Amino acid sequence: MRRVTPALVLGVTALLATPFTAQASPGHGGGTHTDSYGTKAVYQPEQDSRSYQKVPAGFTPVFTENVSRHGSRSATDGSDGDLILALLDKARAEGQLTAKGKEFGPKTKALEAAMSAIGYGNLSARGKEEIHDTAVRTAKRLPALFASIARKQEPIDVVSSGQGRAVDSANLYGAALAGADPDLTSLIGATRTDKDLLYFHKADGGAAYREYIAGDQRLATTLKTLTDQPRTHRAARDVLRKLFRPAFVDRITAGEFASVGTDVEAATAVYNLYAIAPAMSGESPGGKGWGMDRYISAADADWFGYVSDTEDFYEKGPGFADSDITYRMADVLLDDFFRKAEAKRDGTSDLGAELRFTHAEEIIPLAALMGLPGSTQGVTAEHPYTYATNSWRGAAVAPLGSNIQWDVFRKGSTYLVRMLYNEKETAFKAGCRPVSKGSTFYDLNELERCFGRTASNG
Repeated sequence: MRRVTPALVLGVTALLATPFTAQASPGHGGGTHTDSYGTKAVYQPEQDSRSYQKVPAGFTPVFTENVSRHGSRSATDGSDGDLILALLDKARAEGQLTAKGKEFGPKTKALEAAMSAIGYGNLSARGKEEIHDTAVRTAKRLPALFASIARKQEPIDVVSSGQGRAVDSANLYGAALAGADPDLTSLIGATRTDKDLLYFHKADGGAAYREYIAGDQRLATTLKTLTDQPRTHRAARDVLRKLFRPAFVDRITAGEFASVGTDVEAATAVYNLYAIAPAMSGESPGGKGWGMDRYISAADADWFGYVSDTEDFYEKGPGFADSDITYRMADVLLDDFFRKAEAKRDGTSDLGAELRFTHAEEIIPLAALMGLPGSTQGVTAEHPYTYATNSWRGAAVAPLGSNIQWDVFRKGSTYLVRMLYNEKETAFKAGCRPVSKGSTFYDLNELERCFGRTASNG
């Protein structure tokens, strides 16, 4: 267990003196505030494949592999709705609701009913569409590969974490591939489970990580200081004032209803409902959306998005610069990417594709381990995580349906790899040399060198 250093206190104290508005605005153009949703942001492909670089002359696709987070889903439980509805009921009985507060109760009940109907933690209609469409785009990007897979009768391996939404995503992806090319139907294997590979934060390989999360004092102190600062309480009051009359907000803040929830817990519940609502848009009345942004200002949504990102950054992402505890366990997944590509090169595998389905708890550390865009910068005690000084954003690193894909191309004995991150051509980490300046194609041998792979770990 690490001691808390004076430098940590000084660094965080400096942060507290920095107005959030002086930090980089987390919203994206037009007031959409994408970042405010954190890792609950819904999926959008980040590049049109028509703008991809041309495959180098003479190379043909021979293999593809991916890892994907499950698609958009309902909340994992009804605790947020239960908390805020309990407070709304108390306030209603005393005539302490605002006009928006009177609206928010029925809207929350309707959203909770919709989530309960599909099952808490299960894929929503939007999530199913995200996975389906991603698979169809994959088939359209690589028609020659999938035609070759069908012709050579190469199997397509499908594997998941074993959790319901990941299994469902895997099955939907496979069905969409078969729908795009029926000749693949018999080649797509039944979804198998590999918890060690795709749920590693809860498997044996994540034991040290779990000890860190449960008992590291530096982590606990940092999160407490960064998330439970005065700005959070001010934002909480702003959120609650939209729903409750001032006197009732004062009572919540004073702890009168602590058995139900504190001011920050109540406001966080409102934020969480706001954040999950886009994922549930298909279940909204007429499919027009839930309008939860009516009940939280853009500034307050941005702040609670930052609070959420802070927790994910330190617990799953780059974290402290002097430690790799949050992401080194993802090596099992990166190793699997290499092993599958190497087996194709070495002629020891007849797989045509490897399709993996998992969770944010795996995508986020893998992005940090690989040095993907936005996941390259750990922090120090003197300079803690802020939007102003760090590019890490949950909505960009691991939105719902996020994915990393390697496409492998062959010419003679040379094998090239192209990486797509949320369907955007993405360079490998600094130090990896592409086949030519500015190219997104890398020799597999060069990637082995760059990532320090040897015969013993290959």
